[in-house]
Amino acid sequence: MSEKKIDFMDEVINEKGLSRRDALKLMGISPIAATALLSAGGEVTQAQASGAKGKIVIVGGGAGGIMAMARLHSALSNPDITLIAPNEVHLYQPGQVFMAAGEYTFEDIVKDNKDFIPDDVNWIKDEVKTFDPDNNKVITRDGKEIEYDYLVVATGLQYHYEWIKGLTKDMIGKNGISSVYLNDPEAGTADGGSITWEWFNDLKEAAKKGKPKVICTQPATPIKCGGAPQKILYLSNDYLKKDGLTADFTFATNGGKLFGAVPAVDKMLKDEVQPRYGNITNKFKHNLIEIDADNKVATFEHKYEVQGEYDEDLEEYDIIKKTDIVKMEYDFIHIVPPMAGVDAVANSKLAWQKGSGKGWLEVDKDTLQHRRYKNVFGIGDICGVPKGKTGGSARHHGPIMVANLLAVMEGKKPKEKFDGYTVCPLKTQYGKIILAEFNYKGAAPSFPLAVEEPRWIWWAFDLYMLKPMYWYLMMRGLM
Repeated sequence: MSEKKIDFMDEVINEKGLSRRDALKLMGISPIAATALLSAGGEVTQAQASGAKGKIVIVGGGAGGIMAMARLHSALSNPDITLIAPNEVHLYQPGQVFMAAGEYTFEDIVKDNKDFIPDDVNWIKDEVKTFDPDNNKVITRDGKEIEYDYLVVATGLQYHYEWIKGLTKDMIGKNGISSVYLNDPEAGTADGGSITWEWFNDLKEAAKKGKPKVICTQPATPIKCGGAPQKILYLSNDYLKKDGLTADFTFATNGGKLFGAVPAVDKMLKDEVQPRYGNITNKFKHNLIEIDADNKVATFEHKYEVQGEYDEDLEEYDIIKKTDIVKMEYDFIHIVPPMAGVDAVANSKLAWQKGSGKGWLEVDKDTLQHRRYKNVFGIGDICGVPKGKTGGSARHHGPIMVANLLAVMEGKKPKEKFDGYTVCPLKTQYGKIILAEFNYKGAAPSFPLAVEEPRWIWWAFDLYMLKPMYWYLMMRGLM
């Protein structure tokens, strides 16, 4: 790991030229940051560290994998850790939305993965092709077999643009099509952010000449950061609004609400945020299934229910399920691709074999331990749990997963529980964010403030504080 001195405060100050006074003011809003900073020099000492033995293999070098590696490396007195990850570049993926809004550049969201990996961790720069949990081994793309005593699966998820008929990844950035998600961590690219920033500006030029039709989509699958589709919807709209321009926006989502996880946030979006723009039409239960890029027509599957005849015996109305095919013309479209667990997990015995979680890692939603293979744990987006495909969730997975893995290594039962914590910094306009925090039970704010209120302070926190916290605290297992 790099020996250079980490000056967290200077990094915050360097973000957009913030003064030291303003940086301190921002830190004051975050008990989480303050606690982490006060303990930033306090890695687990040898006296505190567990003497448990065993070969640990971590699969994945994104946020979840690096956080798991850092925490385990500190928590064990003699760690035996192998990290299997092909990506030599590490992307701060939440920053892609700020790239799309013109607030970050690619250089702002990229670092070398080697800066986070200690020298005594065996880093295999490959990816796992096959998981063989019955024999406690994995097989890499290059055919190397690696055995383990304990396995941490942190592979993340994958995007399936090709599940939308007529769409391929190379079409993103052409003919009015954008997708902020487009990236390739192994290649160290994040084209979606820069492409979407160009899309913002192309949209602005078109709005100077008329009133373009814009569609923002959200698919029928679980997705990384469920609020991102609306972030693009509101930021692109506000980008026009600042210059007195407008467009006809349609938000086409497979969901039935704007923000179902927290009713108060849903109400705020419906009653105040969207009316502020006055040009958004919501199309609920609409899933994008096909695109005709040449003619700029998007085709959606609209599934809904209607009331049928009254059943005298059951004393209730029949419910009839219907499906319509809906075509919409557009000038600009922002597409969020369908997402799924990576193939190596989905095609293995580690995945849920049926139900809504099929293809995702079959871990207990509380302990993050595999339900059938007790020496296997999960962290991050790959976990097949009801909540938690955000970086904030992975941060909360980390201490729970590590504590429970150490317990198993020490011959004890896992007792720590993940509460489903998820956070969505929902950008409703330039300079305003709703910090929507929730868990399995509902709203779960970390601060004594209304969870649904758009605030400047959350914009400043997200833009200036969160990234250095990610690099210097989260990725080093310090928070």
